Amino acid sequence: MSTPVPVPTDPVPALRALVGTFPSTLLGYSGGVDSAFLAVVLRQELGRERMMAAIGRSASYPLAQWQAARALALRFDIPLVQIETRELEDPNYVANPTNRCFYCKTELWGRLVPEARARGLAVVCDGTNADDLAGGEHRPGYAAGRSAGVRSPLAEVGMTKAQVREASRGLGLPTWDAPAAPCLSSRVVYGLTITPERLRQVEAAERYLRELGVTGDLRVRHHGGGGARIEVERPWIPWLQQRLDRVTVRLVALGFGTVEVDPRGYRRGSLLERTSRA
Repeated sequence: MSTPVPVPTDPVPALRALVGTFPSTLLGYSGGVDSAFLAVVLRQELGRERMMAAIGRSASYPLAQWQAARALALRFDIPLVQIETRELEDPNYVANPTNRCFYCKTELWGRLVPEARARGLAVVCDGTNADDLAGGEHRPGYAAGRSAGVRSPLAEVGMTKAQVREASRGLGLPTWDAPAAPCLSSRVVYGLTITPERLRQVEAAERYLRELGVTGDLRVRHHGGGGARIEVERPWIPWLQQRLDRVTVRLVALGFGTVEVDPRGYRRGSLLERTSRA
């Protein structure tokens, strides 16, 4: 029987050692918790001349997140390039199947990998962490990255989301306690066509709720028939229900037909639950 290999409590030294072996790299950068942390580590270990962070810009990427991502890159002196992506021109993506993320990431890496090659950057990587690959989660986008030869340094050293947050706080990153921020298309119920208008509705609705004061994880799910179903963390549910009339007026003005608060609160994969039941 083989002796178990001890798992280090702090994977950051292993991460730094790993990325230090990269001749140079381009990072797919959204400005979220994971990619922001990895961008700073890459900048510290490789310097400005051997790394680049690349943002894929389209209607599915929230403006507020783009602004925050640029501000963090400026603050930590991270070289940044913006690449326009055209997933909304792909009928497979627009049809919004349960593997929509595969088509999105195929488009993203189809543009970022050639960009890396053109700049002479040897390794392309992303911010996938160890938790993302645990428990059999639905991750069709990950397969697209692997097919394109994309590395995931956080996952490779076994770094979890909690460890990324803790290390981010130690580095002074403002993202250390930021909620998860997947693309706007993740709010649209599977099978409902992805359109720029629906994405704008979702973005405006979530911005409005943030302005009201909602913090933590938040999703305005766009359901068929123009319905909006709001998911917030459980402590916010009664607060939001008390203000539902006011919120409904605003969201109806944005084009939603009906508005409700999900009594179960925010949870990952809620749209996949709905699809499975259907």
